[in-house]
Amino acid sequence: MERKPLKLGILGAGMIATFDHGVIPNLKYIPEKVEPVAVADPVVEKAEEASKRFGIPHVFASLDEMLEKVDLDAVVNLTPIPVHGETSRKIVEAGKHLATEKPIATTMEDADAIIEIAASRGVTVVCSPPDMLYPHYREVRRLVQEGTIGKVAFARVRSSHGGPGSSWWPGDPSWFYQKGSGPLFDMGVYGIHEITGILGPATRVFAFSGITEPYRIVRGGPFAGKQIEVTADDNTLIMLDFGQSTFAFVDATFNVNAAKSPKLEIFGRQGTIQIADHRAIREGAPPVEVFRTDAVPGLGGWIVPESWGLQMEGERQNRLGRAILVDHLVDCVWEGKKPVLSAEHARHALEIMIKCLESARQGKVLDLTTSF
Repeated sequence: MERKPLKLGILGAGMIATFDHGVIPNLKYIPEKVEPVAVADPVVEKAEEASKRFGIPHVFASLDEMLEKVDLDAVVNLTPIPVHGETSRKIVEAGKHLATEKPIATTMEDADAIIEIAASRGVTVVCSPPDMLYPHYREVRRLVQEGTIGKVAFARVRSSHGGPGSSWWPGDPSWFYQKGSGPLFDMGVYGIHEITGILGPATRVFAFSGITEPYRIVRGGPFAGKQIEVTADDNTLIMLDFGQSTFAFVDATFNVNAAKSPKLEIFGRQGTIQIADHRAIREGAPPVEVFRTDAVPGLGGWIVPESWGLQMEGERQNRLGRAILVDHLVDCVWEGKKPVLSAEHARHALEIMIKCLESARQGKVLDLTTSF
């Protein structure tokens, strides 16, 4: 059976859509899988600019108009965080496959509805972040599951940076600091996805969370010097319980201006696994290192797993940039397989984020009810 490229609508023409590592510029690497036919943005000038730059034939000022007037197979949702839930619901209600940026929504009601409607319409949903597609995260998952470091005791995940207002940023970063957004939904979602992708669903959450300073000054870019009022918590620290005395710590803040620690560390009874951060990898550090207490008889030591296959796959995925989300969606649609970046996983991460804010307010450990 001949596989035809999916006709793709792009909702949102901002940074994640158009920057060099973003979605639209890198669709050129998968022309056999996807045909971008329309772009919509409420700031229609942005959509028009993307249309001209990337040769997308149809331009719209709203999702409703795009869904009504163009024949689409799928939509990639690149809108700001607070409107993910509403717009994704409309997309699956229209019977279109969905690839959406993180998080899947900001309420459990919206997340549940997206999953239920997609199932009833027979459409596929994939949700960023894409980390569990990357070969070094999948390799760490395999190593942990095969008992390479023995029983896992705890993990540390760094999921923060200084915030978009802390350095040069091409647009107005104010909305990142407002209620409905913040570093938990913007950055913490990465660490939560990573550690649950490796260890599986968590069972309980406890957190501390608050606002470090009521105002921030944008340090670079066209809005340098602008004062931003901070209304979303910008400093959240999360503890996760995976059962059987396996725990994890995830930070989700806009207060990490620099760090040299690994991106992720997992400590087991017979060893340690760590994933380097992007800066270290760019400077030549191995993505994954493993310490085993029995590297050689009687001696512990660090090991660097090597695989040409994993390296080649990683190079392809790095080339795709954020378009890897669309690439994964098409593979799942064509092959009828459950996504690695499933909506159920995204819903579990969302429950963790919502309940960690509740936990911080109540000072209590809260049970989690979702799984994937």
